[in-house]
Amino acid sequence: MNRKTIVFSVNACWNLLNFRKPLMLALQDRGHRVVALAPEDGHATGLAALDIPFVPLPIDNAGLSPVADLALLARYRAALRRLKPDLLLGYTIKPNVYGSIAAHSLGIPVINTISGLGTAFMRPGPLAVVATGLYRLALRGSSRVFFQNDEDRALFLAKKIVRPGQTGLAPGSGIDLDRFRPKEAPAGRPFTFLFLGRLLWDKGIGEYVEAARRVRASRPEARFRLLGFAGAANRTAVGRGDIDTWVAEGLVDYLGAADDVRPHVAAADCIVLPSYREGLPRALLEGAAMGRPLIAADAPGCRDVVSHGVNGLLCAVRDPQALAEAMLAMLAMPEEERRRMGAAGRSMVEARFDQKIVVDLYMRAIEAALARSPR
Repeated sequence: MNRKTIVFSVNACWNLLNFRKPLMLALQDRGHRVVALAPEDGHATGLAALDIPFVPLPIDNAGLSPVADLALLARYRAALRRLKPDLLLGYTIKPNVYGSIAAHSLGIPVINTISGLGTAFMRPGPLAVVATGLYRLALRGSSRVFFQNDEDRALFLAKKIVRPGQTGLAPGSGIDLDRFRPKEAPAGRPFTFLFLGRLLWDKGIGEYVEAARRVRASRPEARFRLLGFAGAANRTAVGRGDIDTWVAEGLVDYLGAADDVRPHVAAADCIVLPSYREGLPRALLEGAAMGRPLIAADAPGCRDVVSHGVNGLLCAVRDPQALAEAMLAMLAMPEEERRRMGAAGRSMVEARFDQKIVVDLYMRAIEAALARSPR
């Protein structure tokens, strides 16, 4: 295959380095030129170390201004016209929408990944109507549209945003099984629950904190930790003041953000994610890969990872009492049972979510798109 230029566009360089690096390196190994098109967020040096050119593209991820979004579309068209790529890979909402529209207008093939539906699809209303229309316009000409769970795909099909033949299922961004390996939790300290992810209300942070309050009423020795970035550019972001209040009450320990989450997962006994809806929750996959039992809300995406009673426990969505009861059940469980759940989770990740599976899937889709392209 001749050397091609393939642009990855996403809402943060951090996202590319943490979730797309194996695919980018695989494409380089095939002799292709990989270019990153994303906002500057302090991680561009990591791309330079991989010999991946970085083109800064400002994106207001939380903004709803039509004027600003039209300006973003114009920036995409200008950047893609200058780069003349053979293929665009779009990730996250605005790159998928405005990057795809710009690419289609220039005759550039596109492969999209819908890694989650976001707030617009969780709450019916004018925003959901607008989002549906924009997605329909953006995705109709794409070579392939990958979803990370079948419920998201079914929703897009039902709304006629995509056609059945366009779609595929991808097992997330894949887990590096050599990096995320089982490790024994330290002995002789309180049982520790860990929430791992962006600190958004839609991730179930409020339910996690309220459940912690209820569990500690009968099991005061239990510990509840939060690991993730606060103040994200998202309309449902948790404020730092809320976090400080919870810490002052003694309900949670806030660990801040971390580029390497493994030490924190290793120090936890159970990973918790009471999210309202996910694409495919990487936090749960990383926890499972490291042999930790899981607790999650019985929501799309989460139930694709957690099998109730096998590798963790599921509870009702938006229900702090149900979450507290699941936590108490995990606390009461014999250690051997929790170990069995952790081992089952590791086996599940090995069988279904190895990053090699993901890279192979995308490489086949990329080769097909390039073969069909007249460029």
